[in-house]
Amino acid sequence: MYIYRLVFIGYTIPKRVEIVKYCIEHEMDYAQTAEKYQVSYQQIYQWARKYQSNGAEGLIDKRGKRKPETEMSELEKLRAENKLLQAEKRRAQLEAAFLKNLTKSKAGGSKTDTK
Repeated sequence: MYIYRLVFIGYTIPKRVEIVKYCIEHEMDYAQTAEKYQVSYQQIYQWARKYQSNGAEGLIDKRGKRKPETEMSELEKLRAENKLLQAEKRRAQLEAAFLKNLTKSKAGGSKTDTK
């Protein structure tokens, strides 16, 4: 009987390599490896595939990471710059709208000020 874990435990790259090497040494027995290390079958399978195609470097979790500018193509650099400019423009628009509303509320002569 397989019991699923309810708590996420992040595995270091050396630990992932150890798990994958164990799996490879045991003729790609994902189920045995999953049971021994208490990691899901699917996770072992994914790590083994990544390890076989890219070595230990393939086991690095790159989610949410940006490429360094040196690795970007010209198109990727332009897209990143465009995204940044759009964000700056949106921030300026929001700031202008806020100041406009602030000016209106002050000009309206709010009578809530008491001394």
